[in-house]
Amino acid sequence: GAGAGACTQGAPDAEKADEAPQKTTLDDVGLSRAALDESADPCQDFYQFACGGWVEDTEIPADESRWVRSFSVIRDTNLEVLKEILENSDPKAEDPVEAKLGTFYAACMDEAAIEAAGIDPVKPLIERAQSLKSRKDVNALLTELHQRGIWVFWDISGVQDFKDATQVIAFLDHAGLGLPDRDYYFDEDKKDILEKYQAHVSRMFQLAGYPEARAKAAMEQVLRIETRLAEKSWKRVERRNPNNLYHPTEAKKLARTVSTFPWNRYFNRLELADIDSLNVTKPEFFQEVQAILKKTPPQRLQPYFVWHILQDTAPTLAKAFDEEAFSFKQVLSGQEEQKARWKRCVEATDQALGELLAQPYIERRFAGDSKTAAESYVQAISEAFSRNLEKLPWMDETTKERAEAKREKVAFLIGYPPKWKTYDFQVGDAYAANALKASAWKVQDDLSQIGKPVDRDRWYMTPPTVNAYYSPLKNQMVFPAGILQPPFYSIDAAVPVNLGAMGMVVGHELTHGFDDQGSRFDAFGNLENWWTEGVKKDFEKRLSCVEEQYAQYEPLPGLNLNGKLTLGENVADMGGVKLAFKAYQALREGKEPVKAGGFTEDQQFFLATGQIWCAKVREEEARNRVQNDPHSPPRFRVNGSLQNLPEFAEAFSCEPGTPMNPKDRCEVW
Repeated sequence: GAGAGACTQGAPDAEKADEAPQKTTLDDVGLSRAALDESADPCQDFYQFACGGWVEDTEIPADESRWVRSFSVIRDTNLEVLKEILENSDPKAEDPVEAKLGTFYAACMDEAAIEAAGIDPVKPLIERAQSLKSRKDVNALLTELHQRGIWVFWDISGVQDFKDATQVIAFLDHAGLGLPDRDYYFDEDKKDILEKYQAHVSRMFQLAGYPEARAKAAMEQVLRIETRLAEKSWKRVERRNPNNLYHPTEAKKLARTVSTFPWNRYFNRLELADIDSLNVTKPEFFQEVQAILKKTPPQRLQPYFVWHILQDTAPTLAKAFDEEAFSFKQVLSGQEEQKARWKRCVEATDQALGELLAQPYIERRFAGDSKTAAESYVQAISEAFSRNLEKLPWMDETTKERAEAKREKVAFLIGYPPKWKTYDFQVGDAYAANALKASAWKVQDDLSQIGKPVDRDRWYMTPPTVNAYYSPLKNQMVFPAGILQPPFYSIDAAVPVNLGAMGMVVGHELTHGFDDQGSRFDAFGNLENWWTEGVKKDFEKRLSCVEEQYAQYEPLPGLNLNGKLTLGENVADMGGVKLAFKAYQALREGKEPVKAGGFTEDQQFFLATGQIWCAKVREEEARNRVQNDPHSPPRFRVNGSLQNLPEFAEAFSCEPGTPMNPKDRCEVW
């Protein structure tokens, strides 16, 4: 309840004034009693206990594939705020920020104009793809598509050099697949999706004017090329090891490996004229690209280019293209209905002009107290990490000192960046053209960092985003304004509740600096082994305990989690909740404990952790996530991390041997 903080108690009940003051309820401290399933045993399945009521009462909205009590609800509230900002942004305003936002949003909302334009906005690109006759044509179109952020074959971006984190270098990575992951092209259990993908690609070609037989032949050619690329791409688990992705190469050597491609001209067009060294994430992939470009006649490459232009731009084109793109999204996610036009246009504006849209958003939604609270939590949790580190029995002094040095150097960015990006491209009345310009600007903005010292103030999420991230290369945690609101954080919620919710997120991001990936980077963000030999072995043993624990979990019958893929997030969840709990205890030390709704403060802390993850998900989306998402499903994020924490079992008096108080626990941090 508003204003009812942790220590307030209401006026005594008149008739029982001499007995006891009115009890503090769960809602007073920022928890939801209605979300609980009090018939469940918290020691058997804590997630069910914390969230069962919410799960029972909640329907996934038809335009969503999953619904989470925290992220989804806040995101929806944010969308409404952003919608109001955009609807009141006058395209003719004198203020350039307002005018640009208003024009972009209005063009996206103008369905009649989009319908009238049909496929025309991308027709010149498609016609060029359809008339590829020489290798020179292929190379020129490939370069132009990359300038617009349409990544055929590979992509290029500015990334910190893994071995010199002060510099940004060009990273060339495998890309060019139409399906979300390489495994969809090969796995037996994904056959159904692959067939639906083929039908979808054929239909898209038909919408672009291909007769049915020609559309089918074009689709088959697309599949041939994509399968070859998929075969040489890293698997998701392999990508988790940064050493696999680091192959610094001289530009001259790349020019020898992929000799069919004019790299100098490519780099010149991307305004990277002076490039002499870069990183290639998988050299074998680029050898395959060389083979494809060298041996495939340009006419046989036409469908691949046409398809990727269509796939990337379909949501900005006439309704038939947009709906066909959505029909395949449904296959992957189970989402029943397309989102309302205004929601998609708000999201598109945020993607295209995020730091412009953030400016009016911050004024309305980001009170100073959120920033102050987040800073104090980061401080408390960082100190808890330090205290915990001292006591870790499996770590020697040398490695502890290095871990402590890394912790001390972690930077945290809260709310919004110190300086805003300026989006210096023209926005007009045609939505598809605006979207292509925004995409081209984004590519240029990213590549402009190459060859320069790292800008530590650049953000990779827009401030209204309901999320947070840790960057191992910058050794920094970033908490956008979007996430710093209820149920993650509220000025009216009790300390145990705020720390169980937002504190767990802060602890999670900090622990990422020391998970299976983050642990490979030093305090300065360099890929450097700072571990002594014996300690490293012990750490890896502890990681494999976590990997095995989560690999047992079945989100759907017969479908187990991939313990290797989710390892980093699981370690971060375990560390996050442990650090947040220690920080909450330190903050409440010496203060009178307050029960709420019959729950102790320790129990309130764990309920807050549980209730931010209450979620429902469609089966298709659940399957898709097990394949592609490094996060475990919410039930296992809660139960998996809490069953490894003895303090949880103590708080709920769980008998030894119950699921939430197992005989064998995994512990990393």
